Amino acid sequence: MRAKLKNGIALSFILQIILVKWFGSYPHLVEKYYSEGMYPVISRFLRILNGWVPFSVGDILYATAGFLAIRYLYKNWRKIRLKPLLFLRDLMVVLSIVYFVFHLFWGLNYYRLPIQEKMGFTATYSKEELISFSAKLIKKTNSIHLALGHEADQPIKIPYDTKTVYAKTIKGYDLAASFVPELTYKNPSLKSSLFSLPLTYMGYGGYLNPFTNEAQVNSVVPILRLPTISGHEVGHQIGYSSESATNFIGFLITANNEDPYFSYAARSHALAYCLSELRKVDKDAFELLYADVNNGIKKNYQELEQFWANYENPTEPIFKSIFNTFLKANNQTEGIQSYNRVVGLLIGYDRTYGF
Repeated sequence: MRAKLKNGIALSFILQIILVKWFGSYPHLVEKYYSEGMYPVISRFLRILNGWVPFSVGDILYATAGFLAIRYLYKNWRKIRLKPLLFLRDLMVVLSIVYFVFHLFWGLNYYRLPIQEKMGFTATYSKEELISFSAKLIKKTNSIHLALGHEADQPIKIPYDTKTVYAKTIKGYDLAASFVPELTYKNPSLKSSLFSLPLTYMGYGGYLNPFTNEAQVNSVVPILRLPTISGHEVGHQIGYSSESATNFIGFLITANNEDPYFSYAARSHALAYCLSELRKVDKDAFELLYADVNNGIKKNYQELEQFWANYENPTEPIFKSIFNTFLKANNQTEGIQSYNRVVGLLIGYDRTYGF
């Protein structure tokens, strides 16, 4: 590549950032021309291209890119030391290309209209609504728990493997599309990540690869969480970048699944978020409501807590901090805390349509 071309691509990085922020300040335009216009075409093409492959193409891409980067640094270290400005220019070229492809293939969805605006409800709520909704969710979750044939003090064991969970998730999207057209999902590409163990040590349940449009699930996570994680990652795939929105979509899809184990997985997971928020604002109310939760459900929560405790390590906060910064740089002002905003979406949806 000629020097002038490299210089032009490197300098375009700054221009791209300005254009993305400018375009992103008009969410209605992003929604119309990108999220509902260009993106579905790109997404479907990539899913057709990569969805049939039984393993993660994106993970292979990342591993290859990492290997080539290390190899380049090793072979060119002396040249880099002698001409650091040229190396910085070449680095800017790479960043510029990656930034362009990321936003073209998926990233502009960070600037689309909020999901509650598209679905016609508000996500604000009072403490009283949080208490009322949590009590309602406890009653429903307890009921499903008992209906699965378990005693009140027995935890649920979902009797499926990962492939069955993925297949049922896809069927759940087919069902949901009949009453929420925004959740239409064709040409699925839902897979277990080849990096599931590293993802566990980093504290993540999955991710969407924006370059191959594959929904990647951490298959090491206990099976109880896989239905909502799978629904969450497909939510990213159909064009929602907000973590609160995809949490909400994952719960909605899984709760309305015909499978009772999925219904339990969704409601018990949503209940955990609600109780966590309630404990922050009214500990006494939390204690009263938590006492009504079946002991078997509490044991499921304890199993999940123990699982993540087993993988705690000094690097996890570093990865969480990096992801937090990434979210804030991409229009998610609350960073990782945006996951918890799902509580408002659940309460708002229930207020309008019923959850």
